[in-house]
Amino acid sequence: MIEGLRSRKRALKAIITKRAEHGEKEEEQPLSPAALLFHEPNFNCYIIAIMGCKTKINPQIVKAGLEETLIKHPRFSSLQVKDKKRNQMRWVPTIVNLDDHICVPDIDPNMESPDMFVEDYISDLTRTTIDMSKPLWDLHLLNVKVSNAEGVGIFRIHHSIGDGVYLMSLVLALTRKTSDPNALPSIPVKKTVTTTSNISDRLWLPFKALRIIYRLMRNTLMDIFAVKCTSLFLEDTKTPLNGAPEMECTPRRFVSRTFSLDDIKLVKNAMNMTVNDVVLGVTAAGLSRYLNRRYGEKENDKGSTEKRNNLPKNTRLRATLAVNIRPSIGIQAFSEITENYKADAKWGNWTGTVLLPFNIALRDDPLDYVREAKTIVDRKKLSLEAIYSYGSAALIVKSIGIKAASALMKKVFTHTTMSFSNMVGPLEEISFCGHAMTYLATSVYGHPHGITIHFISYINKITIVVAVDEKCVPDPHELCNDLEESLKLIKNAIEARRT
Repeated sequence: MIEGLRSRKRALKAIITKRAEHGEKEEEQPLSPAALLFHEPNFNCYIIAIMGCKTKINPQIVKAGLEETLIKHPRFSSLQVKDKKRNQMRWVPTIVNLDDHICVPDIDPNMESPDMFVEDYISDLTRTTIDMSKPLWDLHLLNVKVSNAEGVGIFRIHHSIGDGVYLMSLVLALTRKTSDPNALPSIPVKKTVTTTSNISDRLWLPFKALRIIYRLMRNTLMDIFAVKCTSLFLEDTKTPLNGAPEMECTPRRFVSRTFSLDDIKLVKNAMNMTVNDVVLGVTAAGLSRYLNRRYGEKENDKGSTEKRNNLPKNTRLRATLAVNIRPSIGIQAFSEITENYKADAKWGNWTGTVLLPFNIALRDDPLDYVREAKTIVDRKKLSLEAIYSYGSAALIVKSIGIKAASALMKKVFTHTTMSFSNMVGPLEEISFCGHAMTYLATSVYGHPHGITIHFISYINKITIVVAVDEKCVPDPHELCNDLEESLKLIKNAIEARRT
């Protein structure tokens, strides 16, 4: 299907770039510890961004747009080269030939299942790597009519270029509002909390601050202890979701499902919570339904139903959650970066890892899943776990080497069950190089987890992307059904309370 794309990872060697041939003096910077980590076999990760478009995609228009935007960004126009003299990898600027990065395969317009074709195409991509002799990104344009788009664009970007928050912000900085081709997308921002002028409240402020500091220190110490235990011996309960060793090398299948964001907001507003609280609750409920069925099938119990509890007690199931630790610089700043290089820009990988527990159980009240999720999230907000994990990994790389850091991180991942992330997308319809988008979906592959669940919002919809090793999750569409049904049950419980 994608013959010619598959390539073996070449040995790193000195490369003379085109700019160097022309005698131009370019600044070469070493790769950060986090970027080096993503070149280790355990974490050779790629980020996938899938864009559904309302019309067929014109490759020439896309190329013209990328020439004016993306390839002006240093990280997308640089090689990652091993400097033998300094024994380190460095960013080496080069001239980008877009024909080496944009793939437009010939597609049979009369195929039986276009949606399955796209799903298989992306799965085949996860079997391949990008040649190190060029900047580590590519774009695949599939002019095939699927159920919710007339054409599909698939961005694949090596994780060493940047983390998910950074890369998605950069990709969105390349888009424009469909209603105003000159305007950048609008992304929701956190509302600032206004303080009261009440005298009694002011008197209590020092005590509240001390209480928060105490909880912050306590939670941080407990989380650091949990991370250390996880890296050494503390494993999740073995469930059907756990994969075999070396699963980071196995292909992934990406399955998505789109829900109404209004349904999420209905629950959010009724329970005075955040969207993140709700999606975590929906995920816990969906995973519980799915595992309950899998355990029933495993026991070959014909009497097992979704209502019967087949789950083992006290199941420990945790996800690794990547948390952005950089100050948010906004879409506008990322747009300026593509036009004007800034040496002090906080690009690259600036995320720490948080261990996020999920309560796996069958609840009589579906709203309990959301309440439990909020309790977990509120506690994690008062912790420096993400900053600790980022700093400790960087320190290990600098002190005892990248191999030790990679081995330590792999222990954390193999002792947990899955990866999870949630990202806020544009509030209005956007266009990519003049092509209006119907949906946006993102995920990642190449890490030692058999399942990754990612939520991303777009206009009034929220899309869930499930990336799985099919040896762990042979029926990812069924898992999406369970997540969808869980949201429906939670929504119905909210509506029942109103009557």
